[in-house]
Amino acid sequence: MKHDNSAQMMRVLVVDDEALARKGLMLRLQELGKTEVLRECQNGREALEAIAELAPDLVFLDIQMPGMSGFDVVERLQQDNMPLVIFVTAYDAYAVNAFEVHAVDYLLKPIELDRLSLALDKASERISSERDNNDKQRLLDIVIGLTGKTEQAVIELISSGESPARYGEKLAIKDGASTTFVPVKDIDWIDAAGDYMCVHVKGATLIMRTTMKELEEQLDPLVFQRVHRSTIVNLARVEKVSSHINGEFHLTLSCGTSLKMSRSYKDKVKHFF
Repeated sequence: MKHDNSAQMMRVLVVDDEALARKGLMLRLQELGKTEVLRECQNGREALEAIAELAPDLVFLDIQMPGMSGFDVVERLQQDNMPLVIFVTAYDAYAVNAFEVHAVDYLLKPIELDRLSLALDKASERISSERDNNDKQRLLDIVIGLTGKTEQAVIELISSGESPARYGEKLAIKDGASTTFVPVKDIDWIDAAGDYMCVHVKGATLIMRTTMKELEEQLDPLVFQRVHRSTIVNLARVEKVSSHINGEFHLTLSCGTSLKMSRSYKDKVKHFF
């Protein structure tokens, strides 16, 4: 599918003061089809402006440029605005310096197609790994912000799926003369509907008559947190957090459900975004 392929394309900048060198690299990148070139830059100043504006995944950065070298460009970049860098050079002697500034790779001119392909694969692996780590850390930060617990405590809890002993392992839901005992760890989220609470468990919805406050007292706050006036979520089910232009956050659960985090609860975690 076209959309899926484009989502995997690395967004790159090509920076070189020689027009012929830029064109040669562009042609090879086009042939490999692994990247979307956002812009060509012919000097360090243009590169810094483009990186700030476009936030590329990867920059092909010529080292020998008049005025501001490739190394100078890297030194002027802010840590939180740092793309991956592949240095391009005509001189192998620059390789040591390239890796001292943590470049993903370096390419010697004239650039060979096979060598370029390997460098792109290396950059793609690094991007995937960093995104996975960042996503995990971002979710942990939110959990820590909501619960006030230490990171290690949250990690151990999510890994074990266990609750402290003072909270019951099952929630009793009465329906007329019968009572259903639901394993607490199986609950995805809970929302209020008037005087009733809707408990969502593995695709099913169970109704119980209680208040939000009473239900919160039965659930471990390290696992279950209110993210909205009428919504409690199992934090271990949160897989993705999306910020919206109106300042709200949406939590995507492992079951596919998207829940809104209201502004008052967003304030507890806004410093993580």
